Amino acid sequence: MKPKLHYFFHLLILMIFCSASGQDVSLYRQFNGRYDFTFVGNTLNPLENSYQPVPTILTSSSATLALTPSDVIESAYLYWAGCGTGDFNVKLNNVDIVPDRTFSIIQTSSNLPHFSAFSDVTSLVQSTGNGTYTLSDLDLTSLITRYYGNRTNFAGWALIVVYKNNALPLNQLNIYDGLQGVPNEINILLDNLNVIDNQDAKIGFLAWEGDENIRVSENLFINSALIGNPPLNPANNAFNGTNSSTNSSVLYNMDLDIYNVENNIRIGDTEATIRLTSGQDFVMINAIVTKFNSQLPDATVTFGNYSLDCNVREIPIEYSVNNFNATNPLPANTSISVYANGILVGTNVTPAILQIGDSVTLTQTITIPAEIPNAFTLQIVVDEIGAVTELFENNNSDAIIINLLVSPPFNHLPTLETCNLGLNPVYFDFSDYEDAVKTRPSQIVTFHENASDAALGINSITNTTNYYTAQLPKVIFVRIEDQNCFSVTSVLLQTKNCPPIVYNAVSANGDSMNDTFHIEGLYDIFVNFKLYVYNRWGKEVWSGDNATPEWDGFIKDGIGSKQAPDGTYFYILYLNDPDYPKPLNGYLYLNH
Repeated sequence: MKPKLHYFFHLLILMIFCSASGQDVSLYRQFNGRYDFTFVGNTLNPLENSYQPVPTILTSSSATLALTPSDVIESAYLYWAGCGTGDFNVKLNNVDIVPDRTFSIIQTSSNLPHFSAFSDVTSLVQSTGNGTYTLSDLDLTSLITRYYGNRTNFAGWALIVVYKNNALPLNQLNIYDGLQGVPNEINILLDNLNVIDNQDAKIGFLAWEGDENIRVSENLFINSALIGNPPLNPANNAFNGTNSSTNSSVLYNMDLDIYNVENNIRIGDTEATIRLTSGQDFVMINAIVTKFNSQLPDATVTFGNYSLDCNVREIPIEYSVNNFNATNPLPANTSISVYANGILVGTNVTPAILQIGDSVTLTQTITIPAEIPNAFTLQIVVDEIGAVTELFENNNSDAIIINLLVSPPFNHLPTLETCNLGLNPVYFDFSDYEDAVKTRPSQIVTFHENASDAALGINSITNTTNYYTAQLPKVIFVRIEDQNCFSVTSVLLQTKNCPPIVYNAVSANGDSMNDTFHIEGLYDIFVNFKLYVYNRWGKEVWSGDNATPEWDGFIKDGIGSKQAPDGTYFYILYLNDPDYPKPLNGYLYLNH
């Protein structure tokens, strides 16, 4: 019961998710170079199903690969197919194989599913080389009775082998696959072609379930032209159980057919249309291989190094123009265009012919216009105008994102002032300015005594907490660096006269302690000061300046002096200093 339940489960899934048309045949892989291909494979039907007296099928069969000693296997792809929902665990030369991809189709007239599977077996075939290949463990014996009613019980396998040979011309080889079936008609578009020369052009088909004696309107057209390969493949019976590689006509219910199509394809074609009609026979196309002479260059370009300088919009760039996957040399003077955000900023040409597989590295300096932002896309395009016909016309450019180096932003710093203590040295602490000037934590800040050192980033000031200079005012230059670019700003260091300290208690008793009206920081610093002392009634009792000794408590009346009485007095001090435009005033207490 388990095999039947398994079968009907897969049948249900296929009926829900698969259309009657299967999967459209489309491009799987392209090869450009000195390549060709061959088919290897065999049926598992012991007789054509139309002539089987009872439904029978094999679980293994063999075929022989026989390449010349000069042929080097490039790739090998295994396809196997049959009636039912699929047996996806098989062996090739006793090696377990599971599919990389699977295909399925439901025959519209019978509502019966068929399957195909694909596996890349390149490594196995490269290591084995020429010899016998046996596919085994493809077991559909439990299903064929159900399919025998409409004679679609079949199974088989095939290897598509792509090989390289230096004696071959330069070709473009395309492999298309899917699973499409007729009757009554299917049309398959083969795109991505590039036909340079139609000499020895050929096309191969891997097809399933063809019958030798069912030839009702069974025709194969390429670009609307009916083709055939008699006597093996008559024009009215294209899929009839034959193998063009071995000239066999007993490949029951499968076809490995190769047609010469020199007269059916034109130089310059980029696509071809395959049309298959069948009035009765249910034929499934699984894979198509085309080979056309294609001697063309293939120009590509790749970015190399470039260098950026701070606040400089001229950029030296390096790039390589390549002719790697080509089948012909790339001419000298092939155009090169350089764009910044779509604006042309430079041109060049290849200096010499690039042979197949060659590359040339070029350098040039481009100037980025001011209207281009600092972050932009730099693109290089080779052969932009299409003057050179190439294998591929959509791989001619390379692009990178460039961020120009610009001076980092910074905060402006206020003037740093400290107090002038007269004859004493003045020290400055500007260590806090390191963080104050930053706009981003990543910025590196250094301080310098001149602009040249700041620009070069040398001779930085190490002691920013207790900095001394004899030259005041002094400009300190600040370098702000970020991402290999820098800005330079400055901060002014200057002094102002310290505000005087008034000692407002005077004991004029001759004990040498507070005997005079002492104001600290006055005589040494404010050399233009004027000081007036008044009694409580506002009468001036004393005045002095930088040339006058401190007031000793005596009233000077012009003809002599006498001791002022104890009590409270008031003073007005004119410093005559731009930092202190207004006079200072207060009181003092005199006590003898």
